Amino acid sequence: MTELKGKILAGKILVEPMKAEGKTTSGIIIPDSAKEKPIKGKVILVGADQKDAPMELKVGDVVFYAKYSGIELNIEAENYLLMSQSDVLYIY
Repeated sequence: MTELKGKILAGKILVEPMKAEGKTTSGIIIPDSAKEKPIKGKVILVGADQKDAPMELKVGDVVFYAKYSGIELNIEAENYLLMSQSDVLYIY
């Protein structure tokens, strides 16, 4: 991945969703049409602190978020999610 140009607004993060598993633990291959939407991703960019909410995330953090959180963006042929820091459920 090349370094992204641009700026994220205060309180927002840009997340690269991690790929869904292609196999179950027992070895069954899951077709693309049956895969769940990812709920885990890596933080790529972070915005500044908000007036009453400091930014607790940093670039490189792996986070879990709700299934339909954020706005899907396609930047430089890569898919990302733009979401608020408050949409993050857990930092891994």
